[in-house]
Amino acid sequence: MSEFVIEGGHQLKGELIPQGAKNEALQVLCAVLLSAEPITITNIPEIRDVLKLIELLKSLGVKVTRIERGSYTFVSDRINLNYLDSPEFKKQGAALRGSIMIVGPLLARFGKGYIPSPGGDKIGRRRLDTHFVGLQNLGADFEYLENEQFYKVHSKQLKGAYMLLDEASVTGTANILMAATMAEGTTTIYNAACEPYLQQLSKMLNRMGANIEGVGSNKLIIHGVQSLQGTEHRCLPDMIEIGSFIGLAAFTNSDILLKNCSIDELGQIPAQFKRLGVNMDIINDDIHVHSNEDYSIDTFIDGSILTISDQIWPGFTPDLISIALVTAIQAEGTVLIHQKMFESRLFFVDNLIDMGAQIILCDPHRATVIGLGRRTSLKGITMSSPDIRAGVALLIAAMGAKGTSTIKNIEQIDRGYERIEERLNALGAKITRVKN
Repeated sequence: MSEFVIEGGHQLKGELIPQGAKNEALQVLCAVLLSAEPITITNIPEIRDVLKLIELLKSLGVKVTRIERGSYTFVSDRINLNYLDSPEFKKQGAALRGSIMIVGPLLARFGKGYIPSPGGDKIGRRRLDTHFVGLQNLGADFEYLENEQFYKVHSKQLKGAYMLLDEASVTGTANILMAATMAEGTTTIYNAACEPYLQQLSKMLNRMGANIEGVGSNKLIIHGVQSLQGTEHRCLPDMIEIGSFIGLAAFTNSDILLKNCSIDELGQIPAQFKRLGVNMDIINDDIHVHSNEDYSIDTFIDGSILTISDQIWPGFTPDLISIALVTAIQAEGTVLIHQKMFESRLFFVDNLIDMGAQIILCDPHRATVIGLGRRTSLKGITMSSPDIRAGVALLIAAMGAKGTSTIKNIEQIDRGYERIEERLNALGAKITRVKN
């Protein structure tokens, strides 16, 4: 276990290049199981969750070649299906949530897909019904071994079907989409998630020979094909990291230029941070966050308190709710943060309150932030990272606090952010990684 020791109160200045998108990488890495031909993927973030998935693919028999940092070639011509029955697979597959997305590709190509109950953030219930109901709609037989918390699906030949998803699950849509690419006939997925990650996956699959219509909409039509070929794919920059750095720059009164952000794929992210008062300019494909000595939270047109809530795409992503909350702490004004999707994601605010933030936790889903307007500083404390995004929110708070803070369980942060202390220290931060 490791921890960060942060000396707060330092302003940052310089350029940051966002890492590749974690959530996209987890999807497209699972897609390599759909073809026996070489698939090259670049701009892969080398973070804990992604590297664990790559190790899982290796254990399944995928030949993995690391070309350079962030660039890999995968060949899935000899998959060891016996590994799915091994104790090692149950342990390895349970170590990360993204492993659930190997089920659809394995089912499509080999007629069977297994997965233990996957891990991930402790942010509340994250059910898997959408995944398996969708696969059953395609004709798969489903079995849940409750005592082992192990899921199995089998099918000799998947059949295209119409389905209306009960929720616009990103990973659920990805799993069903990948399975449907080689189903017999036509599949329609309505109420599909349409995040840029899904669009990227769909474009990659089409380059591999799939026939997917409606990319970017919530209605995907997939005409099944017999086999898929190899391809090359580049992951987008990580929109969550971009939003995290916008909030960090504002909170610490720093001047940061974010390079190559794929602005058109960011949706509501820049607009929501501007409503929090963040002073920034979009220049071509870059975002320049200026020093924010003073920034004020907007109100609604009628003067009522601003509410920032998470939505399905193209609304504001739930992964940035924690960052928006911490950004508001040093703003002038008041905002209601409404985290709708996960009932445990706001509990980290107790740490912020201990640091001196003015936050009222209304219930598990809502928190009111009364901005300090930089009249007082937060104070450093010792805390623990409960999940990826809350961990970075606490890191931001520590960087803007007076004194020294310690954040334990930083393996959570490492799951989503690549070499974060190294990159921020290069801009003037004072973050030390301590191994216990």
